[in-house]
Amino acid sequence: MGEVKLLGAWPSPSVYRVIWALKLKGIPYEYIEQDLYNKSPLLLQSNPVHKKIPVLIHGGNPIAESVVILQYIEDKWPQNPLLPSDPYEKAVARFWVKFADEKGLSIVKVFVSSGQELEKAAKESLEMLEIIEEHAPGLGQKKFFGGDKIGMVDLTLGQLAHWMGAIEEVTGVKIKEAGKFPRLEAWIKNFKEDPVIKENLPEFKDMVAVMKHRRETLLASKSS
Repeated sequence: MGEVKLLGAWPSPSVYRVIWALKLKGIPYEYIEQDLYNKSPLLLQSNPVHKKIPVLIHGGNPIAESVVILQYIEDKWPQNPLLPSDPYEKAVARFWVKFADEKGLSIVKVFVSSGQELEKAAKESLEMLEIIEEHAPGLGQKKFFGGDKIGMVDLTLGQLAHWMGAIEEVTGVKIKEAGKFPRLEAWIKNFKEDPVIKENLPEFKDMVAVMKHRRETLLASKSS
């Protein structure tokens, strides 16, 4: 199979996308924690363009960007598929993976912003949630976006299930009002109760503490 390594930084949701996929597929791997303030030669060599995590190294070959890694994992290890076999359903799933990856950046912007930028990012995040609640296929009718099993769309949207609450707590900005997104809330409950996901979620309290420190450091560096 070739040796599998994952370069990541706790508690990045992009890294957890890959962790979940590997666990769901039953692929053994070595996790190598990275210091993003002092990037290792291995990370810089493996992802010289963006110099970011996550990076999957399989048989010595590096693959960067979480969604690209998910697709590689799906192609390389087809057991326990993360995408539908039907071409149309697969295209729909890929649309929502792309949507989640691109629009999900608004939640990251909430974390790294303040003032008017923070207000704008919160508004964009709310609009994203409203679109998912109204238009995402299968939401509210099935356990997960693709049916009764977790798929790539679920993994890509995983930050909504755990990290968004931490960002709300750290920033003091409420994005997801209680009772406004019943279908999304049902999905979050199902997602976090899945055994593989449940066993591989960062501790919320610890995550909030780390994120609070990182946000304070980031905003201080912006203002200096």
